[in-house]
Amino acid sequence: MNRSESHFYPRVFALVTAALLGIALFRILQPFIGSILWSVLLAFLLFPLNRVLRRMLRGSRAAAASVLTLGVVVGLIGPVSILVVAFTRQASDLFARLQSAAGRFELLSVGDLLRLALLARVASWAESMAGITTEQIETWLATAAKTLMGAIVAMSGAFVVEALGTLVGLIVALFLLFFFLRDGEDMLRSLQALIPLDAERQAHLAAHLSAVTRAVVFGSLLVALLQGTLVGLSFALVRLPSPIVFGALAAVASLVPLFGAALVWVPGALALAFQGRWGAALFVLIWNLAVVSSADNVVRPLFISGRAQISTLPVFLGAAGGVAAFGPIGLVLGPVIVALTLALLRFAEESRRDEMAEAK
Repeated sequence: MNRSESHFYPRVFALVTAALLGIALFRILQPFIGSILWSVLLAFLLFPLNRVLRRMLRGSRAAAASVLTLGVVVGLIGPVSILVVAFTRQASDLFARLQSAAGRFELLSVGDLLRLALLARVASWAESMAGITTEQIETWLATAAKTLMGAIVAMSGAFVVEALGTLVGLIVALFLLFFFLRDGEDMLRSLQALIPLDAERQAHLAAHLSAVTRAVVFGSLLVALLQGTLVGLSFALVRLPSPIVFGALAAVASLVPLFGAALVWVPGALALAFQGRWGAALFVLIWNLAVVSSADNVVRPLFISGRAQISTLPVFLGAAGGVAAFGPIGLVLGPVIVALTLALLRFAEESRRDEMAEAK
């Protein structure tokens, strides 16, 4: 057996073993992938404060990590509890309104139906063009209302299960956060030792990814808070029910690429139009197109591009694809992966140019 053959089998064995262990490790950690990614992201964002606390606590990593983790728990429980109480109160009121509305659909008379501005026109057109009577439309509306309420009740059960899963994931993420805060620097150094890049490029890559991550996180949170507040304000001004609920939903929806907060305010404008409140519907439409959309189309790109030194297109593609591939964490993970890929391609191009220059 020659020398090359003597090295071949150990290498194959090592590769196969590493692959099998990697698959097994992924299967073990798969239920906690979301919690791990969120805790890593939070530990990264808290790293500057963690370093300051360590100096104040005479270099104690465990004490600094404990204080920060406790601070995160208190910081989450306080504001979230206040929001949940207000959200629950208004959501229950909204649910009661929907139940009442569904009941009223069963008792609608033709006169009640014709008092709805848009439905009056639709009914008139349907009767003249297709021979559909208002009684048939009334029956269809009642059936649709019952179906909608049944779907809402079914979704509420799934929502409770999902909420419990989210709570468990949050507890796991907070548990992991302590260890990432305490031992994160050692983990990072071990990872850097495996990366085949010189120290200068590693530092440049780390700084670039750090800037992209912070810009995407803070830019997205800023825009979500701004859009949720503006949508809720517009709903309150025209006296639509539950502005806090819809403002919170708009803040969450603003994180969805492409559609954003329009998923909330467009149905609101349509509801006003169906009620015949054309002035209020026009106000909601103009307000959200001019003011709310500008926060997404102007504030987000300017904030992220300015802080991360990356164009808007990769950020948008990364966020849209990231959410589709990884869920909510993909909003951050997607742009970071795109930025990492672009940076590595740039490093490869620089290395190729350096090699060509040396060859000459």
